[in-house]
Amino acid sequence: MILATLDNLYANINIQTVACAIPVAVILYHVIPFLLDPQGIRKYPGPFLAKFTDFYLAYISKGQHRSEILHDYHLKHGPIIRIAPNHISIADPDALNAVYGHGNGTLKSDFYDAFVSIHRGLFNVRDRQDHTRKRKIIAHIFSQKSVIAFEPKIQMYVGTFMKQWDRLFDMAVKGQSGDDGEGGWEGKNGRLYLDVLPWTNYLAFDMIGDLAFGESFGMLENLKDIALAPKDPKSMMEDYGKEGKKGELIPVPAISILNTRGEFNLTMSAIPPRWRPLVRLLPGFSQGSKAVQDVAGMAITAVSKRLATPTDRVDLLSKLQSGRDSDGNPMSREELTAEALTLLVAGSDTTSNSTCAIFFFLAQNRQAQDKLHKELDEQLGTEDEFVATAEQIKRLPYLEACINEGLRIHSTSGIGLPRIVPEGGMTYKGEFFPGGTILSVPSYSLHRDPAVWGEDFEDFRPERWFERDQAAMNKAFNPYSLGPRGCVGRNLAAMEIQIFIASVMRRYDLALETPGQKMEVAEGFLRKPLQVRLGIKRRDL
Repeated sequence: MILATLDNLYANINIQTVACAIPVAVILYHVIPFLLDPQGIRKYPGPFLAKFTDFYLAYISKGQHRSEILHDYHLKHGPIIRIAPNHISIADPDALNAVYGHGNGTLKSDFYDAFVSIHRGLFNVRDRQDHTRKRKIIAHIFSQKSVIAFEPKIQMYVGTFMKQWDRLFDMAVKGQSGDDGEGGWEGKNGRLYLDVLPWTNYLAFDMIGDLAFGESFGMLENLKDIALAPKDPKSMMEDYGKEGKKGELIPVPAISILNTRGEFNLTMSAIPPRWRPLVRLLPGFSQGSKAVQDVAGMAITAVSKRLATPTDRVDLLSKLQSGRDSDGNPMSREELTAEALTLLVAGSDTTSNSTCAIFFFLAQNRQAQDKLHKELDEQLGTEDEFVATAEQIKRLPYLEACINEGLRIHSTSGIGLPRIVPEGGMTYKGEFFPGGTILSVPSYSLHRDPAVWGEDFEDFRPERWFERDQAAMNKAFNPYSLGPRGCVGRNLAAMEIQIFIASVMRRYDLALETPGQKMEVAEGFLRKPLQVRLGIKRRDL
């Protein structure tokens, strides 16, 4: 009896000890590194919790407003703040070259590991030699000369886009309304009112499907957010096309799952790698894991179908297939699929988000829209059923200013991409950062530096690109990142955006649906506008 009582007492004491020890251990785990300050960065200001744990950055990432929150801290504390125990954010244009430029020795951090789902591609590969090998194979397919070959396809899809808007506009002015697949459309006050975002998504997906894999997703034609993914991705990658094997395909909402994937990956990238497997099991994260699998499945499906059907068609995938590294070796099937995944994500979300935001800003700023209409009419003429050409957009300075201003305010990717300081450390403007420290430069904050852009930096005003210091603006403008790991597809993205904006704005007049209307934005890895309802009217040319 006495022994049993002692055992129970001992068990209770152990339970109480463990219950007390766990939170104490957690606190000490985070506090001791802060007190020891091995990187010498305790002096830098920033969010209080960020000094102790990476989970603060994960928390604000999941909240989908990371860039805005950290920008407020930069406004409060200055250009250098601490956003995680070993992560410093530098909102200074000069830091771009110091952190991302050639020859500085910085490396990608484990942030990028969260974005690997099939195989490491050009975007998420961390090894310097492997990156150099991949870039050698890929870079030439996005040269200006190569990109021009895709112009007719881009024009075709932009033309299809405008025919759909013309069709709805003709019905809208007759007082009709309907469902365009995303929230519906209606006619009032002589305009067609609809949510522009799904339309820019449809266009971007169809273009990248055709340019990359030789087949569009059919979204513009069907006005539906649907793509195909394999029920068994591994089997499809290994067996598709062998002895007639096709594998079972299931429809997935491509646009929706891309958004979920972006938020999930950004959140996971802020969590230390050792904790990521555990966090994936938590409630609220299963949907993100599923989205990652589905997006990878879309790439696997597109590549498998394309490779199983021999063709002499020249597209991005065929160019990747024919590419060779310095040893004469081609990419493996897994590498091809990983790069296809990057093409799919970067070629759809970036273009659609940016063009949607630019349309909103032009609808919001009547003066800018009128000036753009004037330039387009004078330089492009007033032919009906017209789509701009790559040659024509070279002589449209105000169009370029409108696009740049849109990309400035709506930074497609606003976060700072993290880099590891090399062994021996780095000194930046008198501040020494030891080897192993993580540095990043946030585009969102760079694009809102009043010293560069003026006190009206939050306003969409294309005229600033002609009035202010051009060299200073170019140094702070970072829509595609820079250095050896900058966006390899920037030439293609720029041409798509220029042709699309020029063609649509020449044909239509845009207006806000309600006075004072705002554009809400949610941030995953990329910044995405939410519902953007505008009024569209065909111009009298």
